[in-house]
Amino acid sequence: MDIKSIRSKSQEVLAQELAQAQTHLKSLDFKLAANQLKNVRESRKTKRLVARLQTVLREKRNVSTP
Repeated sequence: MDIKSIRSKSQEVLAQELAQAQTHLKSLDFKLAANQLKNVRESRKTKRLVARLQTVLREKRNVSTP
């Protein structure tokens, strides 16, 4: 997901996607700890997605509150 598509979404949608990404990251961490994860890079990609979503959400909240 690129940054342009993330910034075009509303705060509610971003919050939902953030929750889903965090849940996915948690399951990836459990699989990694149990040596069941084949693609280790997926964890890195999900961490970066979570960071992007949090950043854009914070930006939108700062702009909306004076």
